[in-house]
Amino acid sequence: MKTDIPNNGHYDIPGNPSTAKSSTVKLNDRSNGQPLRVLSEEDWAFWKHTGYVIIKQAVSREQALKTAAFLYEFEEKDPNDSSTWYTAPRAEMKMKELTNSGMVEVYNHQLLWDNRQMPKVHDAFADVWGTEKLWVTIDRANLNFPMREGFEFKGFIHWDYDPETKPQNVQGVLALADQTDENMGGFQCIPELMRTYDTWKLTQPEDRNHFQPDTKEFEGKFVKVKLEAGDLLIFNSLLPHGIRPNLSQDKVRIAQYISMMPVQENDEAQRQWRINSWRDRIAPEGYAFPGDPRNWEKTKYGTAQLSTLGEKLLGLTSW
Repeated sequence: MKTDIPNNGHYDIPGNPSTAKSSTVKLNDRSNGQPLRVLSEEDWAFWKHTGYVIIKQAVSREQALKTAAFLYEFEEKDPNDSSTWYTAPRAEMKMKELTNSGMVEVYNHQLLWDNRQMPKVHDAFADVWGTEKLWVTIDRANLNFPMREGFEFKGFIHWDYDPETKPQNVQGVLALADQTDENMGGFQCIPELMRTYDTWKLTQPEDRNHFQPDTKEFEGKFVKVKLEAGDLLIFNSLLPHGIRPNLSQDKVRIAQYISMMPVQENDEAQRQWRINSWRDRIAPEGYAFPGDPRNWEKTKYGTAQLSTLGEKLLGLTSW
């Protein structure tokens, strides 16, 4: 089903199309004098240096595990029976690199919205943007199973937005299970490449891939981020990143993608699309977003109930 996202610039790039590719508002530089809500000064310094920050227990562990259990149900897989984990994809992914990465094509279920509208999650994004007036992305989740023959996923480093365009954007990952074993998949990134990008690019061929860097010279400098269930990772879209291959025997990386961007005040068409997506359980459509051909969100689940904060984060009501 066509989603009719207005001015969708994501048909041939990986990023999520429920918000703009880049904000007209610059990321927080602290010049507004506002105190930080949840980040400490140490967190802020780490964010500026590495391009990512972890907010511990942004949602409760109980809520994270509840969401994880739902994802297994949605995928028709049994968390206690690995023989159910390995099935052919329901829809073909245009972005071939994500094949077997475990993307779960669910976007508007109540549990996903419960996590999005948690005040601590919103406060964290308000800190990195310097404003509370935000829209949340309508994004999916991930079940990254241990690799098996025929279900290989090697992992790759990429940008979702061309760094040459200097996007003002951030992305986020909410851990729905403990990811403290480096071998079990999860988020990896190269902060040094972000820091040295402007000089690094001078050494690269003119026809280089603007979304997937050659990372040979950064081997040994990949950061494998460890998270516990309920932790939120926020990262700058200029940070090259990716999902690690899951080399464990029986551990599953489980996550929900959550990000926020300043409200697009004058984009009424985008606001209406977002409301329709929530109300009618319509998935975004884009290069990396194949959707669920079963159409379960529309047929099995109702419209999510929103809090007062959730209504603002969707765009149903104004800030």
